[in-house]
Amino acid sequence: MELTTLVLFLLATAASAFMAWVIGAGSSGATPFAPAVGANAISTMRAAFVVGVFGFLGAATQGGNVSDAVGRGLVTGVELPAAGVIVALAVGAGLMAVGIYTGYPIATAFTVTGAVVGVGLALGGDPAWPKYRQIGAMWALTPVVGGGIAYGLASLLPRSDVPERVSVPLLGALVAAVLANLQFTLPGASGSLAGAGRTHLPAAVPGGVVATVVAAGAVALALRQAVVRDQAGALRGFLLALGALVAFSAGGSQVGLAVGPLLPLLDQVALPATAALAGGGLGLLIGSWTGAPRMIKSLSQDYSSLGPRRSISTLVPSFLIAQTAVLIGVPVSFNQIVVSAIVGSGYAVGGRSGVSRRKLLLTGAAWAGSFVVAFVVGYVAMIAAAPA
Repeated sequence: MELTTLVLFLLATAASAFMAWVIGAGSSGATPFAPAVGANAISTMRAAFVVGVFGFLGAATQGGNVSDAVGRGLVTGVELPAAGVIVALAVGAGLMAVGIYTGYPIATAFTVTGAVVGVGLALGGDPAWPKYRQIGAMWALTPVVGGGIAYGLASLLPRSDVPERVSVPLLGALVAAVLANLQFTLPGASGSLAGAGRTHLPAAVPGGVVATVVAAGAVALALRQAVVRDQAGALRGFLLALGALVAFSAGGSQVGLAVGPLLPLLDQVALPATAALAGGGLGLLIGSWTGAPRMIKSLSQDYSSLGPRRSISTLVPSFLIAQTAVLIGVPVSFNQIVVSAIVGSGYAVGGRSGVSRRKLLLTGAAWAGSFVVAFVVGYVAMIAAAPA
């Protein structure tokens, strides 16, 4: 490898590491446990520690799909060179850093996607319209679906005719059923709990269904017993478990925004993607531990006042949407996912008074503007950097 190429590769790797830190300090590090902190279920610093650990695990075991989409699926006909990777990640990370400094949650997926597309088109690539339609649908439906589910759950949990010894175990069973079918990728192996059931049970037995039902039933039974014994403690424990699952899902999704642009370069040096995902996960972990508390405070306190039930209503749809995005390989913003769910649950509990409308409008403008700015800056910077 020539010296110039090596230097550019190292700079691109450094840009990826910085992007991972910024994501850990911002979206993936702040949003998963912000509802739990708002409900006084866990302290801010402890939340930052836990989310870093689970974010690393998610990145290492579930980061492949989104990484491949960001690195190879946003523009066709070209592969980003080292200079293009540096520009794309610098633009995305720069906008994210502005969001962290100001306390407004810039949508990570919007900035990185916009920057990568802008750089790729400037290099002469063609738009990947099918992927754009998939991404656009996911981004457009996330506030509607996430906010709608959160609204429904927040309306249901306090009802006297639906006691929490019934509603909470049912929600736990749903989460456990999804968890049993999550796909994990490890060096030399991949699969799910349900898949293991299909493998180890006789062919005549629907092993995947059995594993799913067993997992859902076990969690539902444990939660019912916990609610009967200590309702407040059970709600707190369920809330923290949901926060851990959302943090895990955040790692599996958000690491692709930092590592994905590097994939074409990794192919040239024969570095396995699993190593890059683990490295990106480490960057997320460090970012969560060192930079996330500011954003956790912003989301947990500035948007609205969250209680345990409303926080559960926020995290359940966040987990479901995040895992859907990981499964189909679509870059999504955890700020958008969780904030949309917070807003939906807020309307159910307090109507318009349950949500800071000014904060909401400013956040929405930051989301939309971040994509446009990232695309334009990435395109112009790459054109300017091209040799005459």
